Order: sequence, then structure tokens, then C-alpha cells
Amino acid sequence: MYEVELKVRASHEAVRERLSALDAEHVGRVQQVDTYYDAPHRDFGETDEALRIRREEADDDSATRITYKGPLVEAASKTRREVETGVADADRMAEVLDALGFSPAAVVEKDRDRYRLDGYTVTLDTVGDLGEFVEIEREATEADVEAVREGAAAHLRDLTLDPDDQIRTSYLGLLLDAENSQ
Repeated sequence: MYEVELKVRASHEAVRERLSALDAEHVGRVQQVDTYYDAPHRDFGETDEALRIRREEADDDSATRITYKGPLVEAASKTRREVETGVADADRMAEVLDALGFSPAAVVEKDRDRYRLDGYTVTLDTVGDLGEFVEIEREATEADVEAVREGAAAHLRDLTLDPDDQIRTSYLGLLLDAENSQ
């Protein structure tokens, strides 16, 4: 499966009003702490891959997942292969990665407010040290990537956001760019 995602920088207040007008379903809020890892056998920055452990807290629920993200597969969106699974113990998983030579590279902290709109997930993200963003995403088979991307762009326009303003760089990349420019 592929994750088709469009992301733009945007103030959340107006977007929440548009989501309400479009009868989007509020799914909930979560806090996420993503720890990204460097690999001992290749440079993920050069290969445009990522490996992360995500710790997520929502209300009285918590979960941890490990995710591999492959390189971008098209120029028109932030579409990439994604393989993810649950982890029972984040600290033990970090120990496994450490034992294999993987090392923590960076941490990205996000507060996320999620909505459902016509089969898409719309997420209002507040990212530590970066600000506010809106993501719209949906999973797709390889054959459906273009149609799903076009649908995501149409929904951005419905939210009075411009798909041409999309940011294809990950939050990790934006954070590292900000640190390097200081």
C-alpha cells in the first residue's frame, strides 16, 4: 500500500470552520512523539527513507508503532511506501534497534487533531518548533495513486487551501533544515 499525502502550512482556525461546514467527522486528538533513526548500513537522508518509533497518547489510550517509510514515488505528492506494525514496548524496541547499530537521529513532537472527510483523513498538526500544518491523506494501491492524489487536492481546495502550496518535505526534514539554518 501507498500513503498518498498532501501537506500545506495553514492556520487551523479557518480550516476547522470549513471542516464543520463540510460535515467532516471529528475523529479525535492525539499527541505523538516520533523518534527517527539513522541506519548503520546506509544513509536514509540520501535514500529518502525513514525508520521511526512513534509513541502516541490519546485520552486514556497509548500505542507505539514502528514504521518504515520508503522514498517518494512521484513528484506530484508526498506518496511513499509505508510499512508499519505495533510494538508492545517502545523502550525494548529502541534497545533492539540500538543493538543492531541504528542510532536516534531526531525527535519530532506533534499535536494532531483528526477529521474524516469522504474517505480521507484530514489532520491539523501543530509541530514543535515548526508551527501549524494541514495534511490530507489516504491509502491507495499503486494503480489508484493518481486518483487519490487528485481527490486530496480537491479536498484541499474545498478547505480553501491551495494544493500548489504543498510541502513534500517531511516534518523531520523541515526540522533538520531549520536546525541547519540557525
